[in-house]
Amino acid sequence: MTQRRWAQGWRRVVFPAVFLVWLVEVGAAVPSHNNVAGLVAGEADLGVFGAVYLLTVHEQWTAEEGRFRWLLAALIVLLVVELPFAREDTFVMAAYVSTVIVVRYGGLAVPAVAAFTALAAFLPPAVPSWHDSLDTGLNNGTVLAIPIIGLAMYGFGQVIRGNGALADARAEVARLAAENERTRIARDLHDLLGHSLTTIAVKAELAHRLADADPDAARREVGEVASLSRRALRDVRAAVSNYREVTLAGELASGREILRAAGIAAELPPAADVVDEGTQELFGWVLREGLTNVVRHSHARSCRVRISSRSVEVVDDGLGPSQREGSSPHGSGLQGLTERVACAGGVLEAGPVESGGWRLAVHLEDAAP
Repeated sequence: MTQRRWAQGWRRVVFPAVFLVWLVEVGAAVPSHNNVAGLVAGEADLGVFGAVYLLTVHEQWTAEEGRFRWLLAALIVLLVVELPFAREDTFVMAAYVSTVIVVRYGGLAVPAVAAFTALAAFLPPAVPSWHDSLDTGLNNGTVLAIPIIGLAMYGFGQVIRGNGALADARAEVARLAAENERTRIARDLHDLLGHSLTTIAVKAELAHRLADADPDAARREVGEVASLSRRALRDVRAAVSNYREVTLAGELASGREILRAAGIAAELPPAADVVDEGTQELFGWVLREGLTNVVRHSHARSCRVRISSRSVEVVDDGLGPSQREGSSPHGSGLQGLTERVACAGGVLEAGPVESGGWRLAVHLEDAAP
């Protein structure tokens, strides 16, 4: 990165310096109009002008407005000082001044370019000692060069500004992509670990209760806890790598098991064939979040799941939202699920049931005929 910055700064100086060769015309005119002292003064002024021009070009994109105006004023003063020494050829310098004004201010530089063009055309014949006519500016090319160069630099400046805007847009897209990726990982980790750790906790408690009464059953539950732990680890790795296999059939099977372990009577459909393949993963996430909340917070005795081709519903007979410990109807789990459903063009509903309990439902818009 340091090398790249150095290269850019180096090019910023060398590239404009190549075009300073046009100032040779001004330097060649100085000896024909001056004695030795005038020759030295004129060439020195021209050299200072070239140095200030390079400094202005180097900083015109980044310099504060006050500093840029001081540099611009210095260029104009050096141009005016050069007039007695190089006479009509001095207006070659006006093309350089027009360049930095146009690049900095764009279309607002039109009056300045017009003023320099008018001076190049009308000032030489207005000074009797110069013995010039209106054709002078046309013959040496400055009258045409100033507006043409100004127009070219306007196009160049627009390209530079467009490239800068494109670079900013790319940086913003990269920032938003990183932010979206962080949100995705946070959402997926919550959904994956929340379900898996809840299942592990329920089975561990069941194994603890069965340890004395039925050691064989307790060992089976402990074995399942180990298996679930390994699966949770795989799920976390899969979420981080953006590869997740969540299926509705799989969630129905694991949901039936977790409800049984928690002692909650389950009424679940035997299969998920009515749901399209493209909707299976979304409904799997809905079922995972809904059943996790039932086991974790509801203290329910029963839970019912209904599934159709365009909807899924999870209803329990447990506690309402105000009585559920550690539960919030606007928690991060439901928030992440709402984002998933919205991306699929659906609507999520979550709220208490009149007869008691809680209902989570997702409805998708009907497919176009």
